[in-house]
Amino acid sequence: MTQTPRPAILITGAAAGIGLAVAERFARAGWFVGLYDLNATAVQDLRQRLCADHGIAGRLDVAQASDWASAMTHFAQASGGRLDVLFNNAGVSVTLPFAQAELARHHLVVDVNLKGVINGCHAAHALLRATPGSRVINMCSASALHGQPELGSYSATKAAVRSLTEALDIEWRGQGIRVVDVLPLFVDTAMVRNDVSRMKTVKMLGVRLSADDVARTVWDLAQRNPQRLPVHTHVGLQTKFFALLSKLSPGWVNHWVTAKMAGY
Repeated sequence: MTQTPRPAILITGAAAGIGLAVAERFARAGWFVGLYDLNATAVQDLRQRLCADHGIAGRLDVAQASDWASAMTHFAQASGGRLDVLFNNAGVSVTLPFAQAELARHHLVVDVNLKGVINGCHAAHALLRATPGSRVINMCSASALHGQPELGSYSATKAAVRSLTEALDIEWRGQGIRVVDVLPLFVDTAMVRNDVSRMKTVKMLGVRLSADDVARTVWDLAQRNPQRLPVHTHVGLQTKFFALLSKLSPGWVNHWVTAKMAGY
């Protein structure tokens, strides 16, 4: 009797933060887990700790299409040709007034946060289409709701990811692929602690979400009936409040609130 392959997830930015928390949750549940990150040593060590018998790990620069092609071949051979969930998680930020940040850093944010998601979706499409009930879960952000001062490039990429998610979900739903995203506010990760925590918005609102909170949301989206998945999932009460405010309030109110919270 042929054994059915384990459900399989490919995670980018898997070495730390939200990617690590998602990897831990899916590995514990017995999924086949693909761990990919710029830090190849870290994900190889993680594989040995979490899923030595039901996982694979490798280096992936999400901004490089050639890296994605190699990673998908690598993953498909190990997973039995199955990809139930693509979790586009890799991301970087720039947290300075726009003109003070080096242009190269702005370009890196676009390359990783947006180009990386485009590359991943394009490279994974065939494998997703061959896997019944497959889905893409894109790591978005509450900053996609309204442009955030001192997070301008980051906000722009996340707004673009939000739009890309909507477009691909419409295109691919008829092919049996759902494309959704998760939008948390500030999450207690190294990115927030090291780069974002100095911002006045963070000091005012606090950091109320953990990487495990986001991982639970990703797990829920991976388990639910694909026909009933929301395209956008706002993680945490604060995020849900600001999403509702953004929807119901006039644009100038949202603009004023965002400016005041950021100290402008």
